[in-house]
Parts: sequence; C-alpha cells; structure tokens
Amino acid sequence: MKVLVGMSGGVDSSTVACMLREQGHEVIGATMSIWDKNTKFSGDIHADSCFSPHEAEDVATAKAICKQLGIPYYVIDCSARYKQMVLENFKSEYKAGRTPNPCVMCNSYIKFNALPEEATAQGIIFDKFATGHYAQIRYNETSKRYEIARGADHTKDQSYFLYRLNQQQLARVLMPLGAYTKQEVRGLAAGFGLAVSDKPDSQDFYTGDINDILQNEPQVGNFVTTDGRILGQHRGIWNYTVGQRRGMGIAAERPLYVLGFNKDKNEVIVGFEEECERSGLIAADWCWSALEKLVSPLECEAKIRSSQQPTAVRVTPLAGGRMEVKFYNRQKAIAAGQSVVLYQNDIVLGGGIIESSL
Repeated sequence: MKVLVGMSGGVDSSTVACMLREQGHEVIGATMSIWDKNTKFSGDIHADSCFSPHEAEDVATAKAICKQLGIPYYVIDCSARYKQMVLENFKSEYKAGRTPNPCVMCNSYIKFNALPEEATAQGIIFDKFATGHYAQIRYNETSKRYEIARGADHTKDQSYFLYRLNQQQLARVLMPLGAYTKQEVRGLAAGFGLAVSDKPDSQDFYTGDINDILQNEPQVGNFVTTDGRILGQHRGIWNYTVGQRRGMGIAAERPLYVLGFNKDKNEVIVGFEEECERSGLIAADWCWSALEKLVSPLECEAKIRSSQQPTAVRVTPLAGGRMEVKFYNRQKAIAAGQSVVLYQNDIVLGGGIIESSL
C-alpha cells in the first residue's frame, strides 16, 4: 500500500514513517508549508510551534529523515489556504470577542484536506494518508461509520482536535501511534536510529505575540465587574481570554479572572474565581462523527478543552441545529469560540463551537 505521511520533522511523524516502512508499505514523506513570511514574529527565537518562522528547519529535518529511510519527500505549499481558512478565522474570532481554536480548524481544513489534496494535484499517488496524532480510527460495522477514539496515552490524546474530520477524510486516514504512549514512541524512534528521538514536543499554535497575526491597532476600553464598576483600562479585548488571571494590571482584594466580553462597549468583564463557574453552554456549527446526527437528549461526556478529562453531561438538541450542553459538575472558563467535544466510552460522538455559557 502507498502511504503519504504528513511529516513535521518531529519524533511522532518520523516514527510513523519508520513503522509503516518496516511493515512493508511504500512510504512517501510530505511536509505542509504554511508560514506567512509577511508575519512579523516577536516571540522567543528558540521556541517552536506549528505556525513558526522556523519552518525551514523542520523541512530540513524531515527531508534528512526521508533520505535516511530512502523514501521520496515533498514540500507541499498550503500557505494560501492556511491563511484563508485558519488565520483569517483566527483574526475574525478574536475581533468578535471570541477565543478561536486554530488547531481544530487546521486539522479539518489543512492537514487532512489541503495537504492530501495538493499532493494529489502534484501527481503524488497514494492510498492512505498517515499522521503522528495520538488518537485511534476505527470502523463500526453496526453503524457503518468511521469513529475517532481517544489515544491510549490520555495525557497526549489529540482526539479533541479531530472531531471535525468527516467520514471521507477518516476513511483514508491512518494514525499508527494511537495505541502507544509517548514514552513508547520515543523508545521506538531510538530503536529506528532517529536523531529526533529526544526532540522536545512542539509548543502551541504560535509562540509569538498574537498581535503579530491580528495586526490590530490598540483600542482602549474598560475592565468592568458584572455590576458595571470600572476597575481599569485595557488596550484591546483580543489580548484576553475567558479564565485568564494574569496580565491585567488591576488590583483587587482577591485575584480577578476574565469572565467574558462586551464587544459593543469594548469591555472586558472580570470577577472572582467562583464567578467563572457555569452550569452549561450553547453550541452551534456541529460536526458529527460516530453519530450521523443527534435528534433527542443524550447522556454522555464532554470536554471543553483538550487537556481536561471528559465530564458527565446531558445534551439537548435545540432549533437551528444548536445544542444545549448541561454539566453535572459546574465548569470554569467556558469560552465562546472554543470547541465542546462529546464522548461515549472514549469514542468521539461529535462536537460544536461554543456560542455562550449558561
């Protein structure tokens, strides 16, 4: 079988290429180029991230690994589509007072869509597309649907970021690392003689100042309490996220947290820790994975951020395809623009974009 492997120059994707080659597959390496050279990077020059000015170094590493394995290697330019589908969404969401999740959008529109599509357009022939994600893809014979399951290493599980992948994408995807822990993968990489076996994991989406991407002029507004008291001033609501505690420069008898935003008044609403807790949320723009759709209330589990363990919820369909998600344990820092992902027995049922908290 011919397998195109999305390679980042890191230990995970490099190990996948080695594993598949050892299994006898015809492996082809490919790296997506997404860096916008017009971005004025103001972050740590040594820090690494997905969207990074160090992309050329990652390409050189991936190319060297493919040469070591004796497999072909390509760099696929996805920068225009990345800018349109990920960066523009990132900008518009922050300007609207929401907190986007660029990794979710990148997986759906770029890694599992633009990259294989552009590779095919260049004449690269392959049967499957493989990545180094810590998640598992299964086919359910009963429902006749492909399912995303949590990775065996729950500390590295990436299923939360994959819920928007459709059935056509999942049918063509391989994720060989889903059954392994990170420590086991590093051991495999060392056994394959990969120089990247001890390479640190990449950081978040971007390690610089988000204003490098947003390119907004400062817009002075007020920090206000829920009862309307003004506590200080800020220079743009996009500099803050729900649940944030540091970096506001305002004093109070107890630590203050960002509770939300009033975009029309350019206000950042703040309060104490107990005010961060919410009983539920409303979400829209749903993508269903293990389910075709949800038409009646369902008891399951949910995550509102990738790092948390799934927690018990009741999900109720609303008009217009929206869903109400009620938590049995109140949750902190529910941010509009982020994703809520539903699980049942470690299987991703689907997910949506948070509109508001309850």
